[in-house]
Amino acid sequence: MKTYDVLGYSFSAIKLRKLRAGLTTLGVIIGIMAIVALLSITQGLQATITDQLNQGLSANSLIVVAGGGGTNQNGGGFGGGGIGGGADSSGFSLYVNYTSEIESLSSNITGALAIIQRSGYVESENLNRSVTIYGVDYDAYSHAYGTFSAATGTIPTNPQDNVVVIGSRVSDPSQNGSQFIVPGNGVSLLWLNASVLPPVNETYTAQVSGVLEAIGGFGIGGPSDTGVYIPISKAESFFGTDQCDMIIVTLANSDKDTIANVTKLITDHFGGQVSVISADAVQALLTSVFSTIQLFLGGIAAISLLVAGIGIMNIMIVSLIERTREIGILKALGMKSRTVLAIFLGESVIIGLIGAIVGIIGGWGLANLTASVLGSGFFGGGGGGGSFAITPLLTPEVLLGALGFGVGVSVIFALYPAWRASKLKPVDALRYE
Repeated sequence: MKTYDVLGYSFSAIKLRKLRAGLTTLGVIIGIMAIVALLSITQGLQATITDQLNQGLSANSLIVVAGGGGTNQNGGGFGGGGIGGGADSSGFSLYVNYTSEIESLSSNITGALAIIQRSGYVESENLNRSVTIYGVDYDAYSHAYGTFSAATGTIPTNPQDNVVVIGSRVSDPSQNGSQFIVPGNGVSLLWLNASVLPPVNETYTAQVSGVLEAIGGFGIGGPSDTGVYIPISKAESFFGTDQCDMIIVTLANSDKDTIANVTKLITDHFGGQVSVISADAVQALLTSVFSTIQLFLGGIAAISLLVAGIGIMNIMIVSLIERTREIGILKALGMKSRTVLAIFLGESVIIGLIGAIVGIIGGWGLANLTASVLGSGFFGGGGGGGSFAITPLLTPEVLLGALGFGVGVSVIFALYPAWRASKLKPVDALRYE
């Protein structure tokens, strides 16, 4: 028989047993849906986070934090001090005036800026909400991060101590155009000073100079939508310290050799008591983590597909028993064993193909539905960056892999029943009751 005739016969056999075939196909659909949905969401989340990190940590910048923890030659250390740690367990701290020391280390260093940050509150006539308060040098911060730009108002180059710049979600928490704080408004900033007993709320009144462009998501050390930015000199007096949480170092270029050399210079200068973080290191870590997550989630989803494969084997064996006399008649009429084998395998291919196609479509829809729910506010940015939308990604690799996996599992689990059917002897099959 020709391939077309074999597939036609297989499809007719499936149509005669619609309910059974439908339930078998449903198992494949569920397995493929799970694989496609989980991998699409994971890849979409990875792409979104990568994009946000690229905004918050440019390729030609390094972040220096307290705590020696194994910087590598590409500037990839993640030390014990952590991001925004201020000091590590050994008691080493970074100070604002260290920026001048770092700038003098190499001609490849074009600038260094200190950041002091604390969790606090902003109050106005219309709003009271928690924020992260950052003390920065406005001019240096603008050069280091292009996202530190005003949508309304201005960012002063020589600000007075009573001037603040706020993120877009501080002005418009719902991002729907309802601005509670605009340039020119007076606000009060508060933070809990726990360094004294009993703890006291420190506060000061300032005027809003500018509202930042909407950034979305987060960036390590970079501007955020829920940040309030005050001059570094005011931060030192307001927080009562000249210790900083991190130092952002900008380089002349993003060449790997430059990053490695500057990283070593900074690490050696501080006696190995700091960690230097580069964009490449963060990206490498991110890729490694998400690869592991994708493998884990794909394995979990594949279990349901293997269960569906067992169902396919079961239905094929039942079909073999029911159609024993039919197979005997076909063989008595001259049908070859390999044709019988092809008919049964053809049924499994059709079931697997239909299940994979429907599963891919359903998985893509499920991924978008899940992403819209999670992206509405479930994921928040580090440092109060706010939520960000997750756009699922259905890559060609996932698409073809799901299609091949669905058909492959169906065929593999149908091999034994198909082989048994092809080996039936016409006389024994015709005698079967």
